[in-house]
Amino acid sequence: MARSEGRAANELRPVRVTRRYLKHAHGSCVFELGDTRVLCAASITDGVSGWRRGKGLGWVTAEYALMPASTHTRTRRESTSGGPRGRTHEIQRLIGRSLRSVVDMGGLGGEYTVNIDCDVIQADGGTRTAAITGAYIAILDALSTWRDAGKITDIPLLDHVAATSVGMVDGELLLDLDYSEDSIAEVDMNIVMDGKGRFIEVQGTGERTPFDKGRLDAMLDLASGGVDRLVALQQRMAAEDTDVFEI
Repeated sequence: MARSEGRAANELRPVRVTRRYLKHAHGSCVFELGDTRVLCAASITDGVSGWRRGKGLGWVTAEYALMPASTHTRTRRESTSGGPRGRTHEIQRLIGRSLRSVVDMGGLGGEYTVNIDCDVIQADGGTRTAAITGAYIAILDALSTWRDAGKITDIPLLDHVAATSVGMVDGELLLDLDYSEDSIAEVDMNIVMDGKGRFIEVQGTGERTPFDKGRLDAMLDLASGGVDRLVALQQRMAAEDTDVFEI
């Protein structure tokens, strides 16, 4: 099938990352994935939740929200409509789990919480995968700020983490679905992986048709190639002190 911008089936949308976007966050970036744009911020605060106290370990938690004008029709703020909905809770937990898998909680310098805020300012599919990949960059810069302030001696990151989507549309397997593809996909998956190519989370649904193990393996391979490119971008950002990166 013909894809937006003439993309190949195994091609990511154009990626652009603008880091240090916010003045007051310890780390932040705008992560652009095609027409999807997510503002990711990481702020480190003193203290952890009650169940975590007394262990000398830190914690990582995440919040996620769609901004009102991010979608085709205005999305009402959840803060004015009874609180976060089920989808929002699910995505927040996914982002938190993904980041916690690569953070050394004992290396945060004490009982500190890294708060990740992911605000979707424009949505065109893949918001949760963009949020995870961008959140890693925000937390990398936040921990670098924490180190430079003398709070820690080393950045307590065990690995990289990035995410992408794959799906089946009209019988064809596609990487990184935009909204027009995601909305008609027979199968839709979100894949989170670390920098060693290991899976952190696999979310897959046969939206319109079941899929067999052969299709599953092919989709995981397709996702792995996309995540490899996103991790390579993160590695460049970790090595270079530049504010804007593109692939």
